[in-house]
Amino acid sequence: MNKILIPIDFSENAERALAAARIIAEKGSTELLIMHAYEPYIADVSVTPGNVLPGVGGADFLTLTDELENEFRKKLEDYAANLTAEGYKARAIWEIGSVQSSVENAIREYQPDMAVIGRTGTGGFLDKLVGSSATHIALHSTCPVLIIPPQTNPDKFSKVVYATQFEYNESDILKEVFVLLNHLGSSLTLLKINSDNQPNIQPDNQYIDEIKAEFGVTDNNIVVRSSRHVLDGIEEYCDEVGADLLIMSARERSFLEEYLINPSVTRKLIVDTHVPLLVFHLK
Repeated sequence: MNKILIPIDFSENAERALAAARIIAEKGSTELLIMHAYEPYIADVSVTPGNVLPGVGGADFLTLTDELENEFRKKLEDYAANLTAEGYKARAIWEIGSVQSSVENAIREYQPDMAVIGRTGTGGFLDKLVGSSATHIALHSTCPVLIIPPQTNPDKFSKVVYATQFEYNESDILKEVFVLLNHLGSSLTLLKINSDNQPNIQPDNQYIDEIKAEFGVTDNNIVVRSSRHVLDGIEEYCDEVGADLLIMSARERSFLEEYLINPSVTRKLIVDTHVPLLVFHLK
């Protein structure tokens, strides 16, 4: 893996994202792109003592803005310097604008092999991506995206679960997954959750036989279970086996499939899961 992009906001969720990136990166080989999206300070235009509105273009405001920007720039450089001192290749990237647009710009410009994002649920980094934008990066990025939830402090990825419905050919993604797992020394389980509210169109054996033949997967690596809800079934299994990484694939969906027939389980997991989630993208 050549490059990993880690957007940070200098909070605890940034530390979790950096911890995950350290696990995946190869020291001296993988470049860690530490990115901060800076949104210039907006003055509070409430009336100040003496009934005088603050001068947005005044010296005090400009000084405050410069101080904030310099403070954040130094923090970003310190993150990169600390990683370099640990033996990693690291580069600080300064973006101006919203979080979502900055991440998308950085992915286009630097073309990382993966992006690692910390999620909080308490008004932090991912929460700034309002509404449908909250999952846009993870679902539509041109590179795999690893989401680190606030309940975890990753120190290893040894027990990995790949959740699939065996409805589509995922061989291209599995090739990437096995390369990553060989690097991490991880074990892999392919998990399917049967549910009344999840379509089951293609016969499973077709794709299972192909996966076994191509990747040497055995029946011991394949688990099929039933649950009232797919998401609950996935998380229950991950908790049962102590999985420290969950992998899923996302694909482009038609309007009818996405909103009327089969709402995306991946979308729900991005927001709700307490297990680190790595999202690959079916072309």
